[in-house]
Amino acid sequence: MKREKFGSRLGFILVSAGCAIGLGNVWKFPYMAGQYGGAAFILIYLLFLVILGMPIIVCEFSVGRASQKSIATSYNVLEPEGSRWHYTRWFAIAGNYLLVMFYSMVGGWMLYYCFRMASGEFTGITTEMVAEKYDSMLLSPGTLTFWTVLVILLSFGICSIGLQKGVEKIMKVTMLCLLAIMVVLAVRSVTLPGAAEGLEFYLIPDFSRVMENGLGNVVFGAMSQAFFTLSIGMGGMAIFGSYLDRSRSLMGESLSIVLLDTFVALTAGLIVFPACFAFNVEPGAGPGLVFITLPNIFTQMAGGRFWGALFFLFLFFAALSTIVGVFENIVSFGMDLFGFSRKKSVGINIVLIIMLSIPCILGFNVLSGIEPLGAGSNIMDLEDFLVSNNILPLGSVIYLLFCTHKNGWGWDNFIREANAGNGLKFPQFIRGYMTYVLPWVVVIIYLKGYYDKFSTQSTSVFAVWSVIALSFLLMIIMVSRKGKKQRN
Repeated sequence: MKREKFGSRLGFILVSAGCAIGLGNVWKFPYMAGQYGGAAFILIYLLFLVILGMPIIVCEFSVGRASQKSIATSYNVLEPEGSRWHYTRWFAIAGNYLLVMFYSMVGGWMLYYCFRMASGEFTGITTEMVAEKYDSMLLSPGTLTFWTVLVILLSFGICSIGLQKGVEKIMKVTMLCLLAIMVVLAVRSVTLPGAAEGLEFYLIPDFSRVMENGLGNVVFGAMSQAFFTLSIGMGGMAIFGSYLDRSRSLMGESLSIVLLDTFVALTAGLIVFPACFAFNVEPGAGPGLVFITLPNIFTQMAGGRFWGALFFLFLFFAALSTIVGVFENIVSFGMDLFGFSRKKSVGINIVLIIMLSIPCILGFNVLSGIEPLGAGSNIMDLEDFLVSNNILPLGSVIYLLFCTHKNGWGWDNFIREANAGNGLKFPQFIRGYMTYVLPWVVVIIYLKGYYDKFSTQSTSVFAVWSVIALSFLLMIIMVSRKGKKQRN
């Protein structure tokens, strides 16, 4: 069966950027910037985005385009005979399923809050009542299930139509609407009375705030956010690379995607910070900023019902762009691994993902007594941790090793594919950095994430998860060493 292709370069850039753009850009990035000192944090973040994110995204695109397959079979096509790189596909496939098991639900939250805002449910209520409405949503399995299933059906419906007529055509419209809504909201936010102080906080670096938070904490926070924001490591970019022709070099395309991803993150800050300062809200309020703090801002704002609905519609589009990108990867697994038609793969996965999403939904109510990561954690925290702190970083290490080491695909094959076509070329002088430095940087991020997560837990919990972390690393070492004798 002939491989589908994107109909336009713009379609490829918008769809790929949509997969990278998610709630990490518009939710996590603003509150991290708020916690770590605003503009000073952003400068450090941008530096790491270039030196960490760019090389890995080019690796992933290269593997996808060269193999013309999803991660389900891309390693089979490119790996040396007798090697075991293809075993890691199950690691990545699990990551895609784990991600949508909770991300579909969070997308449902955004759509539900858009509906609640538009219906006037938050008009004229107190701060305490806003918090109660958030809690009541989480405590209702029926409400969470309805909105989660709606998002799953909508996203798979887009994928079922096909690449050009479905994913590309609809996501181009969605992404352009997302960008337009962001610009409108940013203009509204920066023109609020008292917004100037928020702009100063956001745009003028204050390195004294960096020192207050601890330079190491701020640097690591910026490094982690820059790494995770692009959703690299589990084949999300490889699948879109497999739909791309060789007319354009991959460095230029990757740069366009990184710039668009960064534009969304920075514009999200222009929406959040001026509004927070205009209404005397703490900008480092954390995850509650979206569902508790910002609805309170909209209740005080002239036309708040309209602006609140528009804001949560924007958040929903950001979530939807990622969900559709991951669903397209999941649909391709069935097509590449088992030879399913697109319709059959969609049908099977609709049922499968709805069923797999139920534990996460129940984790906030019926199964709230399950605390897999320690006191106060829930099932969604576990699923998010497995994806964000394990599969994404380790999957990125696998791509780096595969593309740079002779017992994998190898540097010569990688650079030939990356630089095929017109456009900006990938710099060959960073070979040593990508081969020997960058993998260790990612491993340090990985291990530091484990330490931060479990160092304050009991000794037994810390020991168990430390063994799991080291087991994952050992698995990568064993896979990457296998096949060494097959290459000269």
